[in-house]
Amino acid sequence: MLGMVWRLIRTLLLMLATLIAGYGLAAVAGALIPVNSGWHQAASGVRVYVIDNGVHTDLVLPVSAEGVDWRDLVKPGDLANPAQAAQSHLAFGWGNRDFYLNTPSWSQISPRLAAGALFGGGRTVLHVSHIPEPKADPNVRPVMLTAEEYRRLATYVRASFADGPSAHGYAGHDAFYEAKGGYSAIDTCNQWTAGALKAADVKMGFWTPFTFGVMRWL
Repeated sequence: MLGMVWRLIRTLLLMLATLIAGYGLAAVAGALIPVNSGWHQAASGVRVYVIDNGVHTDLVLPVSAEGVDWRDLVKPGDLANPAQAAQSHLAFGWGNRDFYLNTPSWSQISPRLAAGALFGGGRTVLHVSHIPEPKADPNVRPVMLTAEEYRRLATYVRASFADGPSAHGYAGHDAFYEAKGGYSAIDTCNQWTAGALKAADVKMGFWTPFTFGVMRWL
């Protein structure tokens, strides 16, 4: 009986390892397949940014540019400290609601929260932070868009908002908003970022569940 149990455990572990390896290989392949391969960055227009913290990417957009003003959706009263809304830019990140709200720091990640996010089924939120314009570095990539490209990107982001109350974020300068869609190992935060950029015709990987699949094209 113990021998049978051990063989079953080994089989399950092998299946899990195969699944993980297959997912990783698919992510690399998807990131290397370009979409909008003919795109070239504009010489002038609206400068947006993509921030990479190693696991998650945020889109950073100006509060108001080219007829797009976020202040009808993202209001000072949504913040714990409304005075923090006096910034020039907004960082948008999309993700699993339960994971986002319960992990203000990486040390608070639990197996339950991680599994819930990966296997999907839960609600999603947009995490919006009021920040000054960032400075470019290896983890902060600027992207210059034409006015029309920027409006298409903004339309994608705006369409991700869902009806519902906002909630205070981790500090005084950020808040959470109900979002559309379901988070999973297929539709990740980084895939959402790439989706916004692809909507603007930016050259991007076909499938980008990890940050490198987004950042390598910028």
